[in-house]
Amino acid sequence: MSLAYLLHAALVTLRISLPTVWDAARGKLTPAICDARLDYWSRKLVERADMKISVSGTEHAVAGRSYVVMSNHQSHYDIPVLYQALPLSMRMVAKRELFRIPLWAQAMHKAGFVELDRSDRERAIESLNRSRAVLATGTSIWIAPEGTRSISGELGPFKKGGFKLAMGVGAPILPVTISGTREALPSHSRKVTPGARVRVTVHPAIESTGFAEETEDLLVERVRAAIASALA
Repeated sequence: MSLAYLLHAALVTLRISLPTVWDAARGKLTPAICDARLDYWSRKLVERADMKISVSGTEHAVAGRSYVVMSNHQSHYDIPVLYQALPLSMRMVAKRELFRIPLWAQAMHKAGFVELDRSDRERAIESLNRSRAVLATGTSIWIAPEGTRSISGELGPFKKGGFKLAMGVGAPILPVTISGTREALPSHSRKVTPGARVRVTVHPAIESTGFAEETEDLLVERVRAAIASALA
């Protein structure tokens, strides 16, 4: 990422991170505070890159429902774009490394971010319980089933962790397609190109409650087909 954009992103992130850690330590952190800070953070990043976002299908994100939101992943800008495009209170599944920093981990947990770790049974159960608690508040959880950003822009293989999470808590999956963020900042590039036109398509939710381990692949294919249907 070019120095000017990197510096701006770092400053904006620092501006919301420090008070969030402080509020979490004092027991003063609320979902509304987190929502406002995430909106500020994502809006500033999108504005700085001069992105033009068009959104369709927001009627599928029903007010009052919480979802496991799944989208394709092409750029670091996907996350701020989703925060600006979706009419949802939303948190992310984050890398477990972020939860190894004591004060930061406390703030992440209190803010509603979820650590997904299926390599350890106890931690996996704890992640499911945290996810269930977050979703019960009306907050949705975002995860990129590809696991990483696509280099070519094509949809990569899907990992099953997010699907197991959705089935484990009985949450509907909301498939979302993002197109155009790769033009702003491709995977493994450091150069930001301002003025990208980004399209976000929200698809009808897919219930996870009718699926079990033996039919998990069918759920994966349905979500994948929905996301792929609107890729440019």
